Amino acid sequence: MNRRVLTPYLLLALLGVGVLGAVSYKRFAAVREFAQQATLARQDAERISTQVILFSEHKLAAGVNFSNAVEKLGVDPPTAAVIASSAQSVYDLRHVRAGNRLAVGRSVLGELRAVRYQIDADRMLWVVPLGPTDRGFHAEIKTILSTTEVAGVSGEIRDSLFNAVTDAGETPELAMRLAEIFGWDLDFYTDPRSGDIFRVVVEKKKYLDGQTAAYGRILAAEYSNDGHIYQAVLFRDPSGRPAYYAPDGQSLQKAFLRSPLKFAAPITSHFSRSRFHPILKAHRPHLGIDYGAPVGTPVQAIGSGHVVFAGPKGGAGNLIHLRHTNGYETMYMHLSRVLVRSGQRVEQGQRIGLVGRTGLATGPHLDFRIVQHGAYRNFEHLQLPPAQPVARRDWSDFVATRTQWLPLLPEPHAPQTSERTENAQASERGVLASSQ
Repeated sequence: MNRRVLTPYLLLALLGVGVLGAVSYKRFAAVREFAQQATLARQDAERISTQVILFSEHKLAAGVNFSNAVEKLGVDPPTAAVIASSAQSVYDLRHVRAGNRLAVGRSVLGELRAVRYQIDADRMLWVVPLGPTDRGFHAEIKTILSTTEVAGVSGEIRDSLFNAVTDAGETPELAMRLAEIFGWDLDFYTDPRSGDIFRVVVEKKKYLDGQTAAYGRILAAEYSNDGHIYQAVLFRDPSGRPAYYAPDGQSLQKAFLRSPLKFAAPITSHFSRSRFHPILKAHRPHLGIDYGAPVGTPVQAIGSGHVVFAGPKGGAGNLIHLRHTNGYETMYMHLSRVLVRSGQRVEQGQRIGLVGRTGLATGPHLDFRIVQHGAYRNFEHLQLPPAQPVARRDWSDFVATRTQWLPLLPEPHAPQTSERTENAQASERGVLASSQ
């Protein structure tokens, strides 16, 4: 009799143990996945900060010497003078000509990496720092790229887009460019899945010895995310500027990017009307999204606008407040560095600060918030309005461009043996894409 009475309780106890075990396993799996995402975030940020160089370029004005021209691109006068002295050792700067192009290259963290000046059609003057501990510079004259080839690149994501691109034999710059193209529809910190496929048709600029020196335009791209396919074709917007469109002519560009961070970072806290604050030890609204990322990770403006405030602000730490069109405002909190000033105009995707842990923060992260007509909105669920589609008057040109480049997307993992020079492409198909 006692045995019969105990049996149901025993079954319930065993069932409870099983449920607790399942819950514990899911929690362990979630913690492990978060740790993996955080590790990838650090690896991507470190690799991008050391390998990617972003150039600012302009044409030399008449009457401006080399050192002053370098200063106009944001280099401090003492450093510009040392750069000019190093350049003078290999090229007579009295022969610098107005109209030639000068560019200053920096890391994503703003560190000076290179200065280049186009001497003529065949030669480029390069000046680069000697090393992190040496304040000197090395100057040399290099042969300018002689060919531009169109190449197909493809790969499969195992953990991150950056690793997939480098596994395909390319540099992180190509990963950055792809993330920017699809950045209005995909958050490359949370959306990628193992098994996703990317395919791209890109111009590769090459030296005379055949080595790839830089990437030109991405003419077409595709990203297959968990079975959903996103495609992009390079064309021109109504004002004639290069822009990317889906095959149906809809613009990929929207009012806002899908993430305020340029590199991978997991979301550590979601939008909530009542969240337990880890420092204040009380429940209060958390009207933004926390991205866990290493100190120094670049923060970008999700949309063009003006800086309302930039600087320290109480518990928010170093904060940047932007005002956009149509009643939108965005805020970026706990920054380690602020790279803009109040009143400044910023463009979508512009680097405005670096992740930190200033103010009321238990660790390095970005607290990002968006306001629409005075009300805080959940950015994860916000529908972003698209830009204008291809104009009716340009439709036939767009169809020709789409027909030219989309068929060249390589098959996944196909050998990349279909590279041909831009001139050969032009002779076969006519004029290159009309989006220059």
